[in-house]
Amino acid sequence: MNIHEYQAKGLLKKYGVAVPRGGVAYTPSEAEEVATSLGGAVWVVKSQIHAGGRGAGRFVDNPQGKGGVRVVKSIAEVGANVGEMLGHVLVTKQTGPGGKEVKRVYIEEGADIKRELYLGLLIDRTTSRVTIMASTEGGMEIEEVAHHSPEKILKVAIDPATGVQGFHARKLAYGLGLEGKQIGAAVRFIQAAYRAFIDLDASIVEINPLVVTGAGEIIALDAKMNFDDNALFRHKDIEELRDVDEEEASELEATRHGLNYVKLDGNIGCMVNGAGLAMATMDIIKLYGGEPANFLDVGGGATRERVTTAFKLILSDANVEGILVNIFGGIMRCDVIAEGVVAAAREVSLHVPLVVRLEGTNVELGKKILKESGLPILSADNLADAAEKVVNAVKEAA
Repeated sequence: MNIHEYQAKGLLKKYGVAVPRGGVAYTPSEAEEVATSLGGAVWVVKSQIHAGGRGAGRFVDNPQGKGGVRVVKSIAEVGANVGEMLGHVLVTKQTGPGGKEVKRVYIEEGADIKRELYLGLLIDRTTSRVTIMASTEGGMEIEEVAHHSPEKILKVAIDPATGVQGFHARKLAYGLGLEGKQIGAAVRFIQAAYRAFIDLDASIVEINPLVVTGAGEIIALDAKMNFDDNALFRHKDIEELRDVDEEEASELEATRHGLNYVKLDGNIGCMVNGAGLAMATMDIIKLYGGEPANFLDVGGGATRERVTTAFKLILSDANVEGILVNIFGGIMRCDVIAEGVVAAAREVSLHVPLVVRLEGTNVELGKKILKESGLPILSADNLADAAEKVVNAVKEAA
């Protein structure tokens, strides 16, 4: 689950991470009130969407204009810039060409920036540890730094038995070229960020940029946090921060029915049981020249109703021109899948090619149900056969 920048900063602040003062606003007048309460002579107006690269982004109705993060020097400018953001679609590298509509903004006090650094915490599945990454190349996308200057990325893997220690933080601080009182501030900052990461079951904490001010303070000028969905039952307060307007409607619907669904950009819908098999199905579709339209795992114990819902989700995507159902019946029975597929196909008036590959428990019964349905369903003997058939069927229908 993702949250907005201002929400991430609010959570990190509770753990002692230094952040600038600021407030969220939903109208230009609210933004002016926030700026007035903050005081000072410089403010930063930030569009709040679940995507990075906001400062370099452009609004659809003003592609040559200013981006989604702006520095302003008067209360009137705060209101005017907020008016240019709210209700408008911001396109960044991470939103895709469709962009995201800005529905809230964050007004923050200005900062005297001397240096911009990078700090990130994530789970490294290779080492099975939380890894803290830091770089002197703050303000840039870390992927770009890794590609062009990998030597500028510092990494420290934290043993879960000990947690982050002072020497871990000092190693990063010295590696970033910090000195004097900045070292102590960085150590406190890193330790606080680690505590937040662990306590809140985060999957990512990213501070980019982490800035050193003219006064030598270390503060989080931006913040991104993602959370492990499977741990949200322990954090009802964090779950309440979810902004459903920022999420794909079909993915939300899938969550309500216990389905693992991620919308993609292709044209061949996939319904599979098991995440590994789903990934393999997507790979083999690409191998045969197709593009998967989604990742969809119906799970090992799906009911007929859940399968019907999954089928409807796939067909709700206007880009879908064919469907591949790939089921290995272990816990899941092939006849249950077949009944769900037939019920859904009849209910939604199937209008695209459908290829079904079944194997495992009750496979013969499942194939019998499909054959006797009277629906134009193509049966496949194995995964390669299924992928080839669905790709060819889509091409022939085009």
